[in-house]
Amino acid sequence: MQERTFIGLDVHARSVQAGVLDGLTGEVKNIAVPAATKALVGWVCAQPGPQAVVCEAGPTGYELARALHAAGVPCLVAAPSRIPHAPGDRVKTDRRDAVRLAKLLRLEELTAVRVPDPAEEAARDLVRAREDARGDLMRARHRLSKLLLRHGIVWEERVWTAAHELWLSRQRFAERPLQVAYEEAFTAMCSVRDRRDPLDRAIAAEAEREPWAAVVSRLSCLRGVSTLTAFALAVEIGDWQRFSGRSLGAFLGLVPSESSSGSTRRQGAITRTGNGHLRRLLIEAAWQQRRTPGVGVRVRLARAEAAPAVRERARLAERRLHRRWARFDERGKRANVAAVAVARELAGWCWSLAVMDA
Repeated sequence: MQERTFIGLDVHARSVQAGVLDGLTGEVKNIAVPAATKALVGWVCAQPGPQAVVCEAGPTGYELARALHAAGVPCLVAAPSRIPHAPGDRVKTDRRDAVRLAKLLRLEELTAVRVPDPAEEAARDLVRAREDARGDLMRARHRLSKLLLRHGIVWEERVWTAAHELWLSRQRFAERPLQVAYEEAFTAMCSVRDRRDPLDRAIAAEAEREPWAAVVSRLSCLRGVSTLTAFALAVEIGDWQRFSGRSLGAFLGLVPSESSSGSTRRQGAITRTGNGHLRRLLIEAAWQQRRTPGVGVRVRLARAEAAPAVRERARLAERRLHRRWARFDERGKRANVAAVAVARELAGWCWSLAVMDA
């Protein structure tokens, strides 16, 4: 790297520690710098140039990186899980972390995280708000159903339908404390459901707008990939050109872990790195591939509006993925393991469709 000053920033909400490495003299120093973005950018620009900055991806977001780029200072946002650490180093402080980041930046030993633009980050926040609502609703439903189960009350038909919720609303208990607890659990469940539904409508509306509409419409041609799943894939991955059909599965943590040495090769469970939300969505979609290929109403409508090449690619995908499921079943493979393997290949088909017109 040709920069004169390498700056590592350990960023927190109210404090920032900087490690400064002079590329000419090799001098290293620690400085407590302003936490406010505007003041911090001014301080960086005041250092001997040209400068290069690195900070870790974290809860403080990408605003600092965007501000530095706008000021003409390259800023690398490092993936925390890929930062090298010495096994014997048991002392961790903000000062040491900042200096280590500056040194690793000079050596080009850091893996960069892609910084989304504000519109892309806003769409991600919408998707993640919906994912939070889904998790809250699942927990609220579990609490409600288990409260009834403790008192021997069980609904024997399909759950969480309109008929089931009407039955839930009519439950009454002789003990007043129990009735109060039940009403609170039922109200909480209804509240979270009412919070989720507007998010679904907002996602459906946003998915019809550019730059998401083209990718979402193509991905929706795959069986098991709803508009919600397609939109989540589009906004979380962003630039599909960063990957290949194989590397996307690794990015999502769907590849087996490995610990091999010499002539011995050991593979274990999947790595579970990367975006857990997308990993869950793809595994859920993979279960749909187990059924005999057939086109439902949603998929039929999506394919009717797609280009012939997209329709043909989607048909190839559903036949290929169903055959994989069938072979796994013939071999007696555990269904959970098979679902992950199919999800890994489904990620590749998603990539194939996403980049078709790119």
